[in-house]
Amino acid sequence: MRIAVGADHAGFLLKANLVKMLGELGHEVTDLGCHSEDRVDYTDFAIPVAQRVARGEADRGLIICGTGVGSCIAANKVAGVRGAVLSEPYSARMTRAHNDANVLCLGARVVGIDLARDCLRAFLDTPFEGGRHIERLAKIAALERR
Repeated sequence: MRIAVGADHAGFLLKANLVKMLGELGHEVTDLGCHSEDRVDYTDFAIPVAQRVARGEADRGLIICGTGVGSCIAANKVAGVRGAVLSEPYSARMTRAHNDANVLCLGARVVGIDLARDCLRAFLDTPFEGGRHIERLAKIAALERR
């Protein structure tokens, strides 16, 4: 799977760990930064990740900031992105199965490394169920086109 990844300074260390994990799992990772713990704005990394996903250049996106919330808000402004802030695997599975979410947002100050790994695995391994959920996603897509 092609995965675009980005983080601000708060998420830098967690991102580095998860990028390593993704590589070990055989995924193609595009790391869009940041590349240090120097202060940066989460929008400068969340938006490029979201754009890659929306353009089909990445199958999924992973964005990490302090809480995951700011990055998720920014990512969801890009049409075609369905980002979700997650902090446990059940919601990661359900947001994929029911919402076909394509961007996972994590809060480095909220989840530890093991929980983040579990969320990421669930997010990547769970397929979209389709069915009745397709109609709901069509309504969201129609709103984006307005």
